[in-house]
Amino acid sequence: MTELLVATHNAHKKEEIQQMLGEGFWVRSLADYDLHEEIVEDGNTFSENAKIKAKYCFEKTGIPSLGDDSGLVVEALDGRPGIFSARYAGDHDFGKNIAKVLEEMNGKTNRRAYFVTVLCYYSEAGASYFEGRVYGNLLAENKGHKGFGYDPIFVPEGHEITFAQMEAEEKNQISHRRRAMDDFLMFLASKESEK
Repeated sequence: MTELLVATHNAHKKEEIQQMLGEGFWVRSLADYDLHEEIVEDGNTFSENAKIKAKYCFEKTGIPSLGDDSGLVVEALDGRPGIFSARYAGDHDFGKNIAKVLEEMNGKTNRRAYFVTVLCYYSEAGASYFEGRVYGNLLAENKGHKGFGYDPIFVPEGHEITFAQMEAEEKNQISHRRRAMDDFLMFLASKESEK
């Protein structure tokens, strides 16, 4: 079984990644290693922030680590909230964050947006990056109680319901994190076949 340290304190994210990777992986989080200090994400891009997290974990533990930076990119808001998605109106207070986005979107007809995830895998070989996106539209009000983050206002293309109205299994089949994770798994498979 491959041990993988995911640079998060977020139990939802750890669980979601474990579901996506399946039984061949033992996904651990920062809490499992008693690493509780806040990792300062001062990068200017999703890739930079993902690397900061993955490198920190690898240097602390020596375990191959996966850093993940994700966010919501809204066309009509010039790409905001972007890398500031988790702390747009209050640190990890998604009720306030959603309210701020909805307020800024008030009266805007272009509701196009996408979720993006950039994964950085950091090991003794250095950093490798994997990106996934899912495009869709923003609603004017919250719908659904599942998921987390901006899920209640985001309807992915080709669907009639928000991420927050979907069962976890359905969301995990089409999400931005799933797409990045698929690329990551292909990368690991190619590494395995080289051995």
